[in-house]
Amino acid sequence: MGEVDLGLPGPLEPPEPPEAPATRQPGGIRVLKRNMKRNGSRNCLNRRSRFGSRERDWLREDVRRGYVYLYGAETTPATIATSTSSASSAAASSDLHLVLCTVETSASEICAGEGRESLYLQLHGDLVRRLESTERPLQIVYDYLSRLGFDDPVRIQEEATNPDLGCMIRFYGEKPCQMDHLDRILLSGIYNVRKGKTQLHKWAERLVVLCGTCLIVSSVKDCQTGKMHILPLVGGKIEEVKRRQHSLAFSSAGAQTQTYHVSFETLAEYQRWQRQASKVVSQRISTVDLSCYSLEEVPEHLFYSQDITYLNLRHNFMKLERPGGLDTLYKFSQLKGLNLSHNKLGLFPVLLCDISTLAELNLSCNGFHDLPSQIGNLLNLQTLCLDGNFLTTLPEELGNLQQLSSLGISFNNFSQIPEVYEKLIMSDKVVMAGNGLEVLDLGLLSRMGHIKHVDLRMNHLKTMVIENLEGNKYITHMDLRDNQLTDLDLSSLCSLEQLHCERNQLRELTLSGFSLRTLYAGSNRLTAVNVYPVPSLLTSLELSRNLLECVPDWACEAKKLEILDVSYNLLTEVPLRILSSLSLRKLMVGHNRIHNLPTLVEHISLEVLDIQHNILTRLPDTLFSRALNLRYLNASANSLESLPSASAGEESLSMLQLLYLTNNLLTDQCIPVLVGHPHLRILHLANNQLQTFPASKLNKLEQLEELNLSGNKLKTIPTTIANCKRLHTLVAHSNNISIFPEILQLPQIQFVDLSCNDLTEILIPEALPASLQDLDLTGNTNLVLEHKTLDMFSHITTLKIDQKPLPTTDSTVASTFWSHGLAEMAGQRNKLCVSSLAMDNFAEGVGAVYGMFDGDRNEELPRLLQCTMADVLLEEVQQSTNDMVFMTNTFLVSHRKLGMAGQKLGSSALLCYIRPDIADPVGGFSLTVANVGTCQAVLCRGGKPVPLSKVFSLEQDPGEAQRVKDQKAIITEDNKVNGVTCCTRMLGCTYLYPWILPKPHISSTPLNIQDELLILGNKALWEYLSYTEAVNAVRHVQDPLSAAKKLCTLAQSYGCQDNVGAMVVYLNIGEEGCTCEMNGLTLPGPVGFASTTNIKDAPKPATPSSSSGIASEFSSEMSTSEVSSEVGSTASDEHNTVGLEAGLLPRPERRCSLHPTPTSGVFQRQPSCATFSSNQSDNGLDSDDDQPVEGVISNGSKVEVEVDIHCCRGRDLENSPTHTEKSALPFPEEHARGLVLGIRRQNSVNSGILLPGSKDKMELQKSPSTSCLYGKKLSNGSIVPLEDSLNLIEVATEAPKRKTGYFAAPTQLEPEDQFVVPRDLEEEVKEQMKQHQESRPEPHEEDRTEPPEEFDTAL
Repeated sequence: MGEVDLGLPGPLEPPEPPEAPATRQPGGIRVLKRNMKRNGSRNCLNRRSRFGSRERDWLREDVRRGYVYLYGAETTPATIATSTSSASSAAASSDLHLVLCTVETSASEICAGEGRESLYLQLHGDLVRRLESTERPLQIVYDYLSRLGFDDPVRIQEEATNPDLGCMIRFYGEKPCQMDHLDRILLSGIYNVRKGKTQLHKWAERLVVLCGTCLIVSSVKDCQTGKMHILPLVGGKIEEVKRRQHSLAFSSAGAQTQTYHVSFETLAEYQRWQRQASKVVSQRISTVDLSCYSLEEVPEHLFYSQDITYLNLRHNFMKLERPGGLDTLYKFSQLKGLNLSHNKLGLFPVLLCDISTLAELNLSCNGFHDLPSQIGNLLNLQTLCLDGNFLTTLPEELGNLQQLSSLGISFNNFSQIPEVYEKLIMSDKVVMAGNGLEVLDLGLLSRMGHIKHVDLRMNHLKTMVIENLEGNKYITHMDLRDNQLTDLDLSSLCSLEQLHCERNQLRELTLSGFSLRTLYAGSNRLTAVNVYPVPSLLTSLELSRNLLECVPDWACEAKKLEILDVSYNLLTEVPLRILSSLSLRKLMVGHNRIHNLPTLVEHISLEVLDIQHNILTRLPDTLFSRALNLRYLNASANSLESLPSASAGEESLSMLQLLYLTNNLLTDQCIPVLVGHPHLRILHLANNQLQTFPASKLNKLEQLEELNLSGNKLKTIPTTIANCKRLHTLVAHSNNISIFPEILQLPQIQFVDLSCNDLTEILIPEALPASLQDLDLTGNTNLVLEHKTLDMFSHITTLKIDQKPLPTTDSTVASTFWSHGLAEMAGQRNKLCVSSLAMDNFAEGVGAVYGMFDGDRNEELPRLLQCTMADVLLEEVQQSTNDMVFMTNTFLVSHRKLGMAGQKLGSSALLCYIRPDIADPVGGFSLTVANVGTCQAVLCRGGKPVPLSKVFSLEQDPGEAQRVKDQKAIITEDNKVNGVTCCTRMLGCTYLYPWILPKPHISSTPLNIQDELLILGNKALWEYLSYTEAVNAVRHVQDPLSAAKKLCTLAQSYGCQDNVGAMVVYLNIGEEGCTCEMNGLTLPGPVGFASTTNIKDAPKPATPSSSSGIASEFSSEMSTSEVSSEVGSTASDEHNTVGLEAGLLPRPERRCSLHPTPTSGVFQRQPSCATFSSNQSDNGLDSDDDQPVEGVISNGSKVEVEVDIHCCRGRDLENSPTHTEKSALPFPEEHARGLVLGIRRQNSVNSGILLPGSKDKMELQKSPSTSCLYGKKLSNGSIVPLEDSLNLIEVATEAPKRKTGYFAAPTQLEPEDQFVVPRDLEEEVKEQMKQHQESRPEPHEEDRTEPPEEFDTAL
């Protein structure tokens, strides 16, 4: 590859290669011309071929040095847009220039060195702008990266050289052109043309141009000076000429119709012309749309279209003084509408004021600071839009525009309402959202009798001024949202019909009720709302999220009130006058303190009733019999113990369709009442106390479409569910269901969630319903699916089953301290746009990473982030130990790696990283949380929620809203940036730069013993659950998967219909989470025979913390690693030790990551495997009927045991384990260096029979994470202790000694010879064991000169 040095001597120039002195040319830059080779499907830059070591050394000398990629003209946006590979390979040009320069190098210098006229800049694969000669390309890149969030100059220099950046910012040596864009602007070519419909005229070669609304036909030689034939096409016809191949007939409209026949050479040309001409002839008005084409001037041929009435030039880079610039637009003599928004003009084009025919002019977002006085010449102007500029005043001449009916000046810098509004008598609206008004001057508005609508949202209004007591009879609509008002008195506006004043700081509100129809005053601090007189026309009243203690009296007397929302207040009762109102259709009183509802005496018209999150213990007995129109009832999160009858008589007239009763105290007695609602479509009974669901009752709910029974104590789902033919959703997780329900016969079933149950097998029909899309079977620890069953489920879009843990080498320490559960539900949406990241063992097992990504309406970006963000974090952690630095860079690099997918799409992102604390790397961990968008993380510390994230939305972050306003974004009435998203920071959506940024909010906190769990959730979760409720709902749930499922279920029952995702991470940080024997924590011995392995000077043994919701109190001491969850996490590989009573063995001193093992004389743990089996289980069932134990593989009579071997050498004699008389098995001298497995065998009295489990152990609350420790779930749902269900090896003394791999153990005795010791013989057996132990010879002291090699199994 050749190199051409075009630079001048000095610091700008890298050292010259001695072997090939470069030629020098003027230009002040150095250019590296590289001919790129194809790599895969796209052209990729080889890192080594970018530049040599000399250039690299030159760059390191100064951070102001760098290089820019200069793409050739052949690289078109069309080529980029059609590719699906990464952004780094977006270059399709045959040569790519790497221009070495500094931040002081201007575009003119680069052009001189390259021999080009101009450079072009493209942002986010969108518009292409010509750079001014004084602009500095490298400085532009550095400024762009700095605004994204990069702070370190060295890192900015590094990122600027990354080719992936080309999807966000790119330079061209020539302006790229996209073919379809050119077709829309202008079509031209030399074709055979015949004039007229008859064949009297001959075919002749002519130059044909289709531009704007006209077809232009001219001579080839004299195309500019000769005669031109202009054919207007609007309202005309375009037809195919059948007698000539690839020919079209263009005809104009009107009485004097003219026709031209044009013959094209190829089918492609024929289709291009037909497609574009068809759009023109179909128009009723002569409109030309040239928006978003990166135009600097209007095409010359467009001026021949003199019938143009509307010209759209939005999103271009129009110039003033050019042949087709803005100064020439006056040539369009019939132009009525002109759109020049988003052209970055800077100065108002004065010559536009000479287009006297203009009636509509849009000049938004052009950076104007003032308007010329000549604007008063546009006497026919009716609509003038000046939003998104920097205007502070309006010229008085604007008052001459007596026909001006709409003036938009939102998102400017006005500090008061311009007085020129008084002269604009045709305008009835003051639209000034997003300005800087601080005072609401009602006196000025009173002088404008023609003003009816006032929009002052998103200003800085703090006070209001009233000049006199005269009322304003003109204003009917006022919007004061998102201001800083504390008190508002609009009683003088006697004609006010609608008021918006949400998200202020109002304490008191006073209004006139003469004409009031709708009032929206939510999210304030209102304690009183005064309306006088009673608003007889009021139909909608929204007072949610305030401090009201009672419903206003005037609201009870409003005779036409249809919608009342007083949720999230301090109400203690609901007035009977409100509930019995004949006009009220919708009543929202959730999240209050209501004890009871009044008894209904008469029939009411209520259709929707939301009373969730109160303290109701019962509902009125006559609720369903009097509210016959009631279709929606949400009474979740109360204390209901029963339900009222559906009707007073035998026949039910109930029309109830949606019933939400989640999180109450309902029992089986409420089920018969539900039969009285035959039209029920959606029924939620989650988190109650249901034990059975009578089959006869479910049989009568034939209209059911969605049924949620999760979080109860159900053991079965009635078989009559097969009669619910319309059922498409069944959610029954976190129950005790052991038999798979008969739901696979339902023709419309789509979603089934049976996770966290006791399922053992699934009986499936020969054919599954084609509608089934999602089946969740996770958390069923004893469920074994055969290959045939898995094949049947292969067509299901989403099948979730537990993955069997794989043996790992060094990842068990981290999972001792944390485990996670994940739940994602699509809700009413057709697709799931939420993805999650969970790695319990991250960075070689010394940390954990959890993340959540919400794409709102797209699923592509969350999936991309799920796959790439952990790798990016791992790279950044290796480069920096500062959490602020590596977290920020992780988000920014992930933002870059989204490539073209991130140009138009965006996603909220949340990332939580747990790592050893730098301040105390031996004793604890720290949690670093970073987020953009609306995903949040909450830490439960001591039972209290601690928010760790920041919500980047316009409504919840005034600082971010002000930043977006200052950058002149247009915020629509639904509080979205440019009408796209409510988020101000997110990954992706690069085309909304600089309003939307990827820089995250970062918080870091050391974890301590009080930290119980971490909750990650997307926007939908936290909209319906408060931090406190979410923490209280899951802190006593033992399984993290069940906890996450519960959060999602609660959100859906509370009204969420969107995608919802939740992740719960259980933490066990601190000394209580330590598994070291140096802290006195030993693996538990057999029940009734506590292990008494002694450590010299050992501290007092500690018991596992029960505050985290994972571990409860046990009779024998055990570490949290032995009770870690098997569901929803990467569980510790030592969890089976408890079940096999491994405490019988003398074991080496075990250390955890809090207390690392000294390196001298200690062998690292090495994984190995052990499996065991039995031909018949102890309950009399065949082995095929019984569920296999996890980790156990049957291999005939030979038994293979999967073990986790620990080797320790060089221990002092004093620290070697000794056994007391309670030890179940001695440690004989002859086996001191061998392998000893102390495991009970049931067919020998002398083999160390264990006593039954203690009461505390047996009473431990059953969950998927703990039941596996003490018992095995049978098909009938019962739990049998492992001591009575497993046939284990007693002593494998003959097994060859190996530190890793597999070893053979003796075969077991026949099952017929086995027996279980009755309880009445336990004491006798215990005494025999004691005698057997005392008869063993004690090992001699001289035999202990060398510590034994000890092996323990993880089973």
